[in-house]
Amino acid sequence: MRSQDGPASEVPKTGRLIPAEIGSRVDAWWGVFIVVILIILGLVIFKPDPYRDILVFVWDGILVTLYVTVASFFLTLIVGLFGGLGRLSKSRVIFGISSLYVELVRGIPLLVQLIWWYFAFPVVLQSIGRNLGIQALATYKANPIAMSILGLTFCYGAYMSEIYRAGIQSIPKGQMEAALSLGMNYFRAMRYVILPQAIRVIMPPVGNEFIALLKDSSLVSAVAVADLTRRGREYMSSNFIPIETWMMVALLYLVLTLFSARVASYIEKKVKIAER
Repeated sequence: MRSQDGPASEVPKTGRLIPAEIGSRVDAWWGVFIVVILIILGLVIFKPDPYRDILVFVWDGILVTLYVTVASFFLTLIVGLFGGLGRLSKSRVIFGISSLYVELVRGIPLLVQLIWWYFAFPVVLQSIGRNLGIQALATYKANPIAMSILGLTFCYGAYMSEIYRAGIQSIPKGQMEAALSLGMNYFRAMRYVILPQAIRVIMPPVGNEFIALLKDSSLVSAVAVADLTRRGREYMSSNFIPIETWMMVALLYLVLTLFSARVASYIEKKVKIAER
């Protein structure tokens, strides 16, 4: 795929001028996405037992997976923004807290974090509630989906913080100095000058983080969330057909990730066009 900044046209051996942008408009990976869809449809139509039964059984798990992923991603963008700004703060306290958060969270496996949030965190709240006499905390019961979203957000927020930090630092310092010279304070300059440029820079890694988050959301099945993975495991345990079950689950995850990657690629191209 050619860069948008490349030559406007090229001359092939036929001597005919062909715009260089034509090839960039077509994303060949959409073909792979369509092929996977056709494979799933073929399995469901020509071999409904068990593939159609599997699809019907795990359908609600697909919706849960999408809900957990999208909710966690939007919260991650917010947490990552504050974390990234904290990593660039001149205040030693804010910088220290942000750096400690990033380094500690990145050093603990996501599965361990999810288990802690679901099993250990409620116990901490209950202890606090009993000591302070707060009945609502003393009788707190963990919600699996809420704790999963919290765990994913807390973990991926650390990685997103570094993405924001790198994106902001990639903007020339003269941009901030020019904004300050126009009478803007630090926060207005960051909001209207630096962040809009940084967001364009970080679009590719942010898209990759969403795809990684979508795949890692399968780990929430370990904390009683009925996502796609857990529903697949439930079907397999009741029907004892592991090959067919996990083939369908893998194809469904592939559809979700391929579609997400194509959307991220489309947004990235639009941002690049806007820069021209």
